Amino acid sequence: MRIRFRNVLPLLCFTAALFVTVGPAGGKELRIVVSLPNMAHTWNAAAATAAGKEAQKLGVTLILQDGQGNSAKQSSDIRNAVNQGVDGIALGANDAEALRPAVDQVIDSGTPLVMFDRNVKGAKQPLAYFGLDNVSGGAAMAKYVIQRFPDGAKIAFLTGQPGSSPAVDRAKGVHAILDPVGDKYPIIFEQTGNWMRDQGFSLTRNLLTARGKPDAIIASNDDMALGVLTALQESGVARGEVVVIGCDGTPEALARIRDGDLAATVEYPLKQVTMAMDALVAYLREKKPIEGVLLPAVLIDKSNLSSAERYSELR
Repeated sequence: MRIRFRNVLPLLCFTAALFVTVGPAGGKELRIVVSLPNMAHTWNAAAATAAGKEAQKLGVTLILQDGQGNSAKQSSDIRNAVNQGVDGIALGANDAEALRPAVDQVIDSGTPLVMFDRNVKGAKQPLAYFGLDNVSGGAAMAKYVIQRFPDGAKIAFLTGQPGSSPAVDRAKGVHAILDPVGDKYPIIFEQTGNWMRDQGFSLTRNLLTARGKPDAIIASNDDMALGVLTALQESGVARGEVVVIGCDGTPEALARIRDGDLAATVEYPLKQVTMAMDALVAYLREKKPIEGVLLPAVLIDKSNLSSAERYSELR
């Protein structure tokens, strides 16, 4: 049974060869939606490219949707996809709560749905999730600070987009490690930077003015961490004087680790989107049961830089 809605936005479907491919001759051509929360974010843009390449390998038509950081738009997009009869949807939810009604309607339609990158809370049935254990990712960042400062440190913490599951879970992980030792490792500043580099920059400038220089800054993603580095540099803070940690493992962040500017990042593998697509297609073609995968947190610093997933992309 299909869901019917009025005045829905058209699907964002890329027709370039990278994004639309045809299934095997004689077989049913599968149309798969990959819905990303916001392709303005560096990681999501890279995930879109990875999804296009994986669609070519799988021989499926990819319908790539950009939620543009707007939960209402993303909800409308996936409902519209169901109305158009797509075969399956892989979703990275912009907001863990706001996407639930649309997710429940997709479930009711019978359209196979898997989650990657960002999950939803309270859906009417469990959904397979492919992605990082973000609580462990946050914990890894906090543990790194303790390792670098065994005698204690003042810490600033820039959180991600409120309501998104990675932001919520990474904050849980950071606080789970630091709160019990708060007398020795106080968080002197905590605000959201919404995953954005410019907000990482402005928050750091505000921090330096209002609270002075911390020993370490934990940024919940690499874009914010790179904004932090620019603010520190423009404020005359010497390289390495403040330890900065990010999360994602983007090529630009890896290059800044190589150059001694960024201390570390937690890898956020692009393979979570390709694993979700692979599982969805295997289910559609072979009825293979879908089992989600929770990826362990891997912290990358200079000591293991060459093992990073995207090390080959460094310039």
